[in-house]
Amino acid sequence: MDGFYVPDSSDPDLFHSTEFTRGPWSPDAQHAGPPSALLGHVIERCRPEPECRVARVAVEILGPVPIAPLRAEARVIRAAARVTQPGRSVELIEATLSSDQGPALKASAWRLRQAEPELDVPAEVLPTGIQPGPDTVPQSPDHSFPSDQPVGFHTGVEYRFVSGAFRNPGPAVCWIRLRYPIVAGTSPSPLERTLAAADFGNGVSSVLPWGRYFFINTDLTVTLHREPVGEWVCLDAVTYPERSGIGLTESRLFDEKGPIGRSTQTLLLGTR
Repeated sequence: MDGFYVPDSSDPDLFHSTEFTRGPWSPDAQHAGPPSALLGHVIERCRPEPECRVARVAVEILGPVPIAPLRAEARVIRAAARVTQPGRSVELIEATLSSDQGPALKASAWRLRQAEPELDVPAEVLPTGIQPGPDTVPQSPDHSFPSDQPVGFHTGVEYRFVSGAFRNPGPAVCWIRLRYPIVAGTSPSPLERTLAAADFGNGVSSVLPWGRYFFINTDLTVTLHREPVGEWVCLDAVTYPERSGIGLTESRLFDEKGPIGRSTQTLLLGTR
């Protein structure tokens, strides 16, 4: 069955990892994109509120994620009453991902009620800008990703560079689309697509040689002021390294209609 994870037939919180989750740093460990998206999957299904939307997800990466069965769970830990109308307008959701080796990721997410009717915000203060669409640039070959593994997250997604490349140091603009669902048998949500793509920020905008250095992110924070539309998510990414061994990647996020939000990653830098 095609997908980054296959749900267990008897345990709704258990997901079996496939080889499409493999990352670039170890053949036995996952890229952080798929498990972050899996947390998004369970967060959205935790006591869903039709009038609300997840506006921010902060993922903490507690260690290497093995390519193994994972338990993903989510719960509402804070619900705030709306000030002017009945019902809840703000919820904080906590999610955890663990294997038989222990906790792997944890995340917190703010779910906010959307205004109804929409607010009369002046057009001149709304976010603007657009990137050249994915149809205007060629598909990047799988072998351009710096991995010697024949199957991994780099083969489970399609990426198209407007500028930059994995092996060209510096800022980059790259469109990313999932080739498979995060959870087999489901359709990826806009949040899942964005979390999966956003974790490529430090890879597409790397400034240090892959063969000599590692630049592993310890977290991923995604804030969405608008829900993405369509299958493609674009990263306009920049990496800021320091000789101290601590760095930062910041990505402006787009869909084909315009800006949707931003993501950041804290980086651990070092030599291999």
